[in-house]
Amino acid sequence: MTLIKKGEWIEETIRQKWKDKTVEHYLKERWNIPRKTLHLYRMEKKVMVNEEVVRWTTHLQEKDNVQLHVYEPEHHNVVTSSIELDVLYEDPHILILNKPIQMDTHPSSNEQTNTLTNGVAAYFQQQDLHTQPRHVHRLDKDTSGAILYTKYPLASALFDQLLADRHIKRTYIALVHGIIRQDKGTIQASIGRDRHHPTRRRVSPSGQHALTNYHVRFRDTKRNQTLVELSLDTGRTHQIRVHMSHLGHPLVGDTLYGGHAIKGQQQALHAVRITFKHAITDKEVAVTAPVSQSLFDPYQSVIKRHILL
Repeated sequence: MTLIKKGEWIEETIRQKWKDKTVEHYLKERWNIPRKTLHLYRMEKKVMVNEEVVRWTTHLQEKDNVQLHVYEPEHHNVVTSSIELDVLYEDPHILILNKPIQMDTHPSSNEQTNTLTNGVAAYFQQQDLHTQPRHVHRLDKDTSGAILYTKYPLASALFDQLLADRHIKRTYIALVHGIIRQDKGTIQASIGRDRHHPTRRRVSPSGQHALTNYHVRFRDTKRNQTLVELSLDTGRTHQIRVHMSHLGHPLVGDTLYGGHAIKGQQQALHAVRITFKHAITDKEVAVTAPVSQSLFDPYQSVIKRHILL
């Protein structure tokens, strides 16, 4: 399906599939717009057909042009900061970046201006896009790799739903201490807060359901480390770090969960791939994030051969 950006609007030409459907049916079925957002669009007349405001009971005809007002400027408090961004994928609706280590995803206060979101705010401003940068998911400060942002509120609502329905698949690689003997496995253990530590999580029967799949990619007996590929069926805070520690194989460098400190290095965790069916264009999107953490350097050939396909 072809979408055209026209100033603050996006436009789609109606195909045979939506002929004779009402505007309301089209918006619900084609766009899967959440009820609250749908109500807002109705009240604020943010939908037009052939550049005219019409009743939502109007039946669409093939080759009609439907316009949605999506890029309305927003006031936000995210300070712009000139940060070099590693753009992996971009279209009029979303932006996927390769986040470096030692960088927060978003500010924890108005005074913090060196986060990835501050950099995205500046990037949007350069594009004359005056909307708040919204990350669909987040990565820990010391986790690198692919992270997804949206460019306007409707895209945010649609991709948030995609994530909630587990239709966004995120794949990670990690280096863990010790040699994992089993080639593949699933860790299913609920995760809750550790009442003895303000930021740490722990496996807890009363915690939230959490499931991690792992696949051993390389066993380094010389360094007593295992390179593991992981995918998540849930997205709990510190999930991979908690689960691998629970398995008896904490991440290299992850001192919070039992890993050994590596001088000048952080935890060896990288979001290597993100795949999904685009919530707006319906296209299959698969993006890989090259690994720059030096801890993974000895395994780059394995990563390129078996993971960065």
